[in-house]
Amino acid sequence: MENRISTLGRAEASVLQTNKVIRNTYMLLSLTLAFSALTAGLSMAMGAPRLGILITLAGYFGLLFATTKFRDSSLGIVFVFALTGFMGFTLGPIISSYLALPNGGSIVMQAMAGTAAIFLGLSAYAVTTKKDFSFMGGFLMVGILVAFLAGLGAIFFEIPALSLTVSAAFVMLMSGLILYETSNIIHGGETNYIMATVSLFVSIFNLFTSLLHLLGFANND
Repeated sequence: MENRISTLGRAEASVLQTNKVIRNTYMLLSLTLAFSALTAGLSMAMGAPRLGILITLAGYFGLLFATTKFRDSSLGIVFVFALTGFMGFTLGPIISSYLALPNGGSIVMQAMAGTAAIFLGLSAYAVTTKKDFSFMGGFLMVGILVAFLAGLGAIFFEIPALSLTVSAAFVMLMSGLILYETSNIIHGGETNYIMATVSLFVSIFNLFTSLLHLLGFANND
């Protein structure tokens, strides 16, 4: 009887911990998305030019390393906002270049709507079905690495077809990452809401930029 009570107590504590991680993750994700939108708007208002690929990668991976290192302290939250704010700032010039096109506003809105629909739909599916998508972890890791390297190749060698292929691949990979990370939180695989927020934010960011690229091509821009 005592063992049963102890087991139930642990199960209840686990559920409470999971709910806390989910609540904190989506609260922090909402705040970082708003802050990223603010820094993107700021860079657009300033007419900031696109940062070079090396500066962008150095800033991203540097801030990601700092966030990971301090994920268990209050400094981790500071670095989350620094990371997402930096990513938003780099996004501003990209959005500006699309808005300068004849139908650029429509392309940006379609990309935003598509990103929101995919994220909300996949998140709701993972939460309601409670399916375990942990089996996707290895595939996603390899796929993202390959797509990232291919994307760098497309940039340095200026291969438009490869760039479009990478964007299409990233739409699928980021969709899978949203399912994987949401499932990971629900099943207790991810207990740090700071890292969960970073993972979901990066998924949303890459999903949006990839859809922007594909929609721009589909509209012959």
